[in-house]
Amino acid sequence: MTPFETVIGLEVHAQLKTESKIFCACSTEFGKPPNTNTCEVCLGLPGVLPVLNQKAVEFAIKAGLATHCSIAPKSVFARKNYFYPDLPKGYQISQYELPLCQKGYLDIEVEGRTKRVGLTRIHMEEDAGKLVHDYGAPELSHVDLNRAGVPLIEIVSEPDMRSSQEAGAYLKRLREILVYLDICDGNMEEGSFRCDANVSIRPLGQEKFGTRCELKNMNSFRNVEAAIEYEVKRQQALILDGGQVVQETRLWNAEQGVSKPMRSKEEANDYRYFPDPDLLPLLVEASWVEAIGRTQPELGHEKAARFAKAYSIPTYDAEVLTLDRSVAEHWETAVKASKIEPKKLSNLYMTHLLKLQKDLPEALQRITPAIVAEVMQLVEAGQVSLGMAKEILSEVAATGKAVSAIVEERGFVQVSDSGAIETVVDKVLAENPKQLADYRSGKDKLFGFFVGQTMKALGGKANPTVVNDILKKKLS
Repeated sequence: MTPFETVIGLEVHAQLKTESKIFCACSTEFGKPPNTNTCEVCLGLPGVLPVLNQKAVEFAIKAGLATHCSIAPKSVFARKNYFYPDLPKGYQISQYELPLCQKGYLDIEVEGRTKRVGLTRIHMEEDAGKLVHDYGAPELSHVDLNRAGVPLIEIVSEPDMRSSQEAGAYLKRLREILVYLDICDGNMEEGSFRCDANVSIRPLGQEKFGTRCELKNMNSFRNVEAAIEYEVKRQQALILDGGQVVQETRLWNAEQGVSKPMRSKEEANDYRYFPDPDLLPLLVEASWVEAIGRTQPELGHEKAARFAKAYSIPTYDAEVLTLDRSVAEHWETAVKASKIEPKKLSNLYMTHLLKLQKDLPEALQRITPAIVAEVMQLVEAGQVSLGMAKEILSEVAATGKAVSAIVEERGFVQVSDSGAIETVVDKVLAENPKQLADYRSGKDKLFGFFVGQTMKALGGKANPTVVNDILKKKLS
């Protein structure tokens, strides 16, 4: 069987988190009733003129700087001509020959190695509208133009990826950067971060690229990887059977796990690009780029590397804690406020607080870093157990009550008196002679049984460390 090499390039469209659209003052809010976030400009009515949103340009520059692109001092908006029901003007305002950002790169980690993926360009454009097929009569297509004119950046990679895993790692890193910059919410299901994949194969060692197919309609990282893997197998089978790959656009069907032809792939000349006569060239001063650069935050992967080194926590913990910028800042503030061992706090966040936040999005607003520090200091002082601490934090998240009030109301006082605990341990051992005999005959797992019985007898308030120590002495 002829060995093939996979060649993948990705085109990512990211909606920018501006309050208004790129060329008019209409709202960009998602989920409004169809065709309510519209005006004469985004409806494409005759005689209207676009006015460029400065905040959208700033956000695009932030993306370019974070991905090591050079920012063009002059870029030009062009008209990309095609006719589709959700494109009321009959063209899309985009950038073509002179994009805003060029020649960047991203470093990704796959299977323990670092790989650099080149970026060809990042250019600005407006989004199209949306066709809705399940609104009212399912046999009809309805047009919703709320999304028309929402500002986009299109991020085009070089064909540097060689596997679906590399493509997935690239997308995750890119999404992390945009979300940390707070310029895109990264929601793939709502379409604010969406990807098209160009996939081809070639015999191993051949320099010339094979014929590529473009994959669309992938709304999750898993779907992107699955679609690429399917397409590679499809192309291999086609070539080995004596056929040829046809350059085309294919839609991914996640339910069936297959891609299906949509249309022949367009080339640039099919769009008849020309500079938009209604928009002047975009001139960006170096001083503005430098000022934007000074506001760039520490990115997620940078923060994860720093956490692992500065706080001596495992890489896995650091990566989980930095998936969300607000969580990362919350955790680091709690570490500094409490002086508690960072690993203990990372365990608390990963096993409890992140679950609370998932169920109750405002949980970490109510459970401030100072509250985390207060509760964990009670644990360190032996006044409450870790289990009690988690219950206290859950109640703070649900009610907003003060820690001291919850401790008093619930009677959360950990028993650490060794004399009192030893009395209960003696009683537990006396009441369970069979288990005691089995333990001493070699059934070591019964140790947990005695711990559980002791904790139960003390209403779950016993200090588990003291319980374990006393039992070890009694059973030795």
